[in-house]
Amino acid sequence: MTLEAGSCPERGATMQRRLRFGLVLLGLWLLSCSAPQHKEPEPKARPSAGDLPEIDALWDYHAPAATEEVFETLLAKIEGTDAEDYRLELLTQIARAQSLQGDFETAHATLDQVEPALPTASKVVHARYLLERGRVFNAARQNDKAKTLFVAAWELCQAERNDVCAVDAAHMMGVIEPAAEATHWNEQALALALSSKQEGAKRWLGALYNNMGWTHHDQGEYEKALEMFQAGLAWRESQGEQGPILVARWSVGRTLRSLGRTKEALELQKALVKAHEEAGTTDGFVFEEVAECLYALGKKKDAKPFFTKAYEVLSNDPWMTQNETDRLERLRTLGK
Repeated sequence: MTLEAGSCPERGATMQRRLRFGLVLLGLWLLSCSAPQHKEPEPKARPSAGDLPEIDALWDYHAPAATEEVFETLLAKIEGTDAEDYRLELLTQIARAQSLQGDFETAHATLDQVEPALPTASKVVHARYLLERGRVFNAARQNDKAKTLFVAAWELCQAERNDVCAVDAAHMMGVIEPAAEATHWNEQALALALSSKQEGAKRWLGALYNNMGWTHHDQGEYEKALEMFQAGLAWRESQGEQGPILVARWSVGRTLRSLGRTKEALELQKALVKAHEEAGTTDGFVFEEVAECLYALGKKKDAKPFFTKAYEVLSNDPWMTQNETDRLERLRTLGK
């Protein structure tokens, strides 16, 4: 399960290119001017670059359509201000939101608005343009085009000491490259995130531990995978966000099953069922793991209701129905 810093839902080696973990959508705010009481009220000033919210703080990767609306509203508010670099950067993130909704043509058209301004734009805008153009190509499975852009972003950000975007670029190379090359890029991204003094770079740690864990898991290196997932869990717990913590615990449990430590895995997944019940949430992947653990332990009758629950939830997941038909059929059959 590959994550963006972002990024959010899906599990297992076969689902490595989907996004799960996201940032909380913050309220849109703009500073306004208040007139002195001894004067007639003056018109409110239009926001300048220094008044504007951090773009990344407005992201909700679980809701790209809603995030796009927030960005479009903000874009309209800054029309005619001196915040040109901010406007261009905002356009790159609008394109990202469009791409996450599968609207690649519109995403490219949005980025086409940014491209002519690159010669005079800031290096940050240039980096984010490269990253988002690459992400659109990657989402559309045009990996060769994406790779060229991600490498260019990596080189630019290294030269500019922009650790946040450099980690992002290396992380994306870790997503699209084969296992050996992916490990190399992920290790570079992790080393930079750990050593960086830029807080934004450290936000990538959870996603990087997760991605490296699944890369090792795909190669059958389950002990190494477990180390990465446990490190990721520790980092998630230090951040205190319950949703990502539950996903990280799931990954540890899934790897325990791969290691043959099925009883431990089952206890962990059962605890996750309870945690989701207490939180009022449902996770079909947890039901699936409980079922698979029980089945592996020879408790096929006990496994059936969990296979059924897993199928009921996951058969409504568009990605699963498009990419995991055999897996869904297994859940349906074993739940009978």
